[in-house]
Amino acid sequence: MKRKLLLYTLVAAIGGLLYGFDTAVINGALPFFTGHFGLNDVMTGWAVSSALLGCIVGAIGAGRPGDRFGRRDMLKVSAILFLLSAIGTGLATNIQLFILARFIGGLAVGVASVLSPTYISEIAPASHRGRLIVSFQLAIVVGILVAFFVDYLLIHTGPNNWRFMFLSESLPALLFLVLLFRVSRSPRWLVKIGKHEEAEKVIEELMPEEDTGEILAEIRKSLETEKQENQERLFRKPNLKFTLIGITIGMFAQFTGIAIVMYYATDIFRASGFSTDSAIGQTVILGLVNLVFTILAMRYIDRIGRRKMLLTGMLSMALFLGLFALEFLFDPFGGGVMLFFLIGFVASFAASMGAVVFVLLAEVFPNRIRSRGVAMGSFAVWIVNGSITFLFPVVVGAFGDGIGIGFSFAFFSVMTFAGFFIFRKFLFETSNMTLEEIERKNR
Repeated sequence: MKRKLLLYTLVAAIGGLLYGFDTAVINGALPFFTGHFGLNDVMTGWAVSSALLGCIVGAIGAGRPGDRFGRRDMLKVSAILFLLSAIGTGLATNIQLFILARFIGGLAVGVASVLSPTYISEIAPASHRGRLIVSFQLAIVVGILVAFFVDYLLIHTGPNNWRFMFLSESLPALLFLVLLFRVSRSPRWLVKIGKHEEAEKVIEELMPEEDTGEILAEIRKSLETEKQENQERLFRKPNLKFTLIGITIGMFAQFTGIAIVMYYATDIFRASGFSTDSAIGQTVILGLVNLVFTILAMRYIDRIGRRKMLLTGMLSMALFLGLFALEFLFDPFGGGVMLFFLIGFVASFAASMGAVVFVLLAEVFPNRIRSRGVAMGSFAVWIVNGSITFLFPVVVGAFGDGIGIGFSFAFFSVMTFAGFFIFRKFLFETSNMTLEEIERKNR
């Protein structure tokens, strides 16, 4: 692969690293800032999920600005928002300012979750597109692991440890902003706004082994066909099918309960009897497992195929989630296997849904609606994510640790199992085809 293609992919993927860091850093900080602000169960849920409200707004609102101003320039806005959020949460003097800063960070995550994979999909050749888009998911996983590790390192830095945890995000946010000035704009976006010569130069720069004229012709034909057939409407045929698939992918990615593990694992382990230090240490283990299996998925995604990876992983996730719920409710295994069950779940998620969700969202939509389509899929991700994140501590507080956590994970197991049958019936394969070929084949 061309060196510049890898560089541009890496820069865009930093948006994923910040996405992972921003959403996971709260895990280790949770026991400390809730005590500092004196939060009850409802306010704890709101403090965590306020960022997710920002994610919803950022994701659904990223599409049109992404189409108008370009993916790259809107990612610069995202980088600035990440920086403001890191400083704001770290220096917040009251819970209102803290929640506002978390909301701003959520806006940044929402924009990055839409436009980083969209940008990567539009600069990548078909033969490498799966692996390159998975680099965004890999960056998310790295961000989660780094956040867990930073939390672990800073736990004994005094009463302001949670402030240092949040402030540490400002460094990668600043790096992201600086590096975005080093990358070119998406060639497919350039064609869409009529800058064909600039698009040709970018394609030649990133994909010298490809036929530039053929790629440009395919992009023009795809955009012109969609313009003629008025396909810019997401909820009208023939786009309705793609939109519903994108929304379903986003919803069931979160109905697995991965967000609860990433946000509340420390509290879950503490409810199991572990100390705070030990609980945060076990989240680092989960982060490492997440990273290892994401790397494996990145290696094989173009060889195995998105659909097969997803279906296999959903069965495995449903099994481990069910076993974890069973252990929390009835303790048939003696309690020592809960970490093993969560490791199995995280490994299954990373090797399947975690690896393919943003790949599929970036691939299933036609060129002219891709940015808005990915925004709709990401909106589904964040609306479910925000809902279950807010409700989880409320449910646990209402029913107690054992019943609340156990039934929550039983629900995730059932939903994941149901998702297997839905995707087996409706999801089509997208591996090793150009974006235009995927569109023609599945109209």
